[in-house]
Amino acid sequence: MPALIRRPETTKMNLLQTLEAEQMKAVRAKAHPEFRPGDTLKVNVKVVDVTYDEKAKANKTRERIQAFEGVCIARQGQGLNESFTVRKLSYGEGVERVFPVYSPLVDSVVVVRKGKVRRAKLYYLRGRTGKSARISERTDNAATEADAS
Repeated sequence: MPALIRRPETTKMNLLQTLEAEQMKAVRAKAHPEFRPGDTLKVNVKVVDVTYDEKAKANKTRERIQAFEGVCIARQGQGLNESFTVRKLSYGEGVERVFPVYSPLVDSVVVVRKGKVRRAKLYYLRGRTGKSARISERTDNAATEADAS
């Protein structure tokens, strides 16, 4: 009877997951807060402005942080490839932007308001404006009970 052949503990998939975990730690020094679709987020994004200086005859780069505030309508992917979609109304026009969670261009994410929804993807908000596009606020019972005691 042949002896059982044992596999090494780190298989290829485990190796990929460990490499991905290392990359996630390297990219993101501080963690984002917990958020899910329906939450209103303020995403601070690093924007690089490049202007041409006539005197110096060279390009000038200036980095600034720009806030994008809107409702998180989707979250997709996992691990290093995870991203989330934020939708806002700008001058009556809907604007959506997809942000990778582990992007160096995303400076920080702040949860402004927690929304109460029953879906994972809120694509139906694209066709709605005004009162029909409102999302009621979520109150976490567990958090309030912990604060009371």
